[in-house]
Amino acid sequence: MSIKVSKISKVYGSQKALNNVSFAAEKGQIIGFLGPNGAGKSTMMKILTGFIKPDSGEVFVDEIDVLKNPLEAQKTIGYLPEQNPLYKEMYVREYLQFQANIFNISSALDMTAKKQIEICIEKVGLTIEAHKKIHQLSKGYQQRVGLAAAILHNPSVLILDEPTTGLDPNQLVEIRQLIKDLGKEKTVLFSTHIMQEVDAVCDRVIIIKKGEILVDKKLSTLKENKQQVIEVTFNMLIDEKLFHQLKNLVAFNNLSENTWQLFFNSNEDMRSKIFDFAQENNLKILGLTAQNKNLETLFREVTA
Repeated sequence: MSIKVSKISKVYGSQKALNNVSFAAEKGQIIGFLGPNGAGKSTMMKILTGFIKPDSGEVFVDEIDVLKNPLEAQKTIGYLPEQNPLYKEMYVREYLQFQANIFNISSALDMTAKKQIEICIEKVGLTIEAHKKIHQLSKGYQQRVGLAAAILHNPSVLILDEPTTGLDPNQLVEIRQLIKDLGKEKTVLFSTHIMQEVDAVCDRVIIIKKGEILVDKKLSTLKENKQQVIEVTFNMLIDEKLFHQLKNLVAFNNLSENTWQLFFNSNEDMRSKIFDFAQENNLKILGLTAQNKNLETLFREVTA
């Protein structure tokens, strides 16, 4: 396993950031690590990369115990944190040379650091901006510098916390493709709030809330889910307890005052059952829409 996390817990004061979290990942997987703000994503990534220690549990990267040998493990990890730390008065190549010296790239990769820097600059699409100082770059290009630094030492595991922050639509397409290409030979774990990004790039999805994993499935399995999602607007406020009358209803979500999102597990079209439900409770339906079950609706369902 490239990544193995076993029963990790972390507490900050009275807040439990992670609660007995376990998962594993193999080489060649791209995993979307999802969750609402404060769910514990960044904490888990910092533990994986050896920047902070958990209160309990074990973490292995490339079979190296991160807690016992953090420096050895970090040689195999590329990390782009949410707040991209850059020395902005440096030129792009100067900064990457600084990073190359830290990792002793010439020895580790059996090639000159200068050659590896140019390879990474080209990979992340920095060539036309590489002559500038980092502070002269847009936020999107600064993010590319951070990504180039993360892959500079050719790590086997990539940990990317919100890697596409600040990118325009064209840059998004390029970086998504880069992540897909890197995922063919590395293990990639990245967090994002953009569901389309996960849909376009990931093989697998982990959803975390309040420090606990709620979903850990292959994306293909999630797409095969036949659960029905129906959005309905009634003519008045209703007591949510009434929904217990509906058979096969597994969850519901109040989108606005009189509008509800209803989740059913059934092969039967449940729209007719909603009409019957409304008639039995003296309600009028002002709008009714059947939605396709997608990653966004799943995310909203499990984290609501």
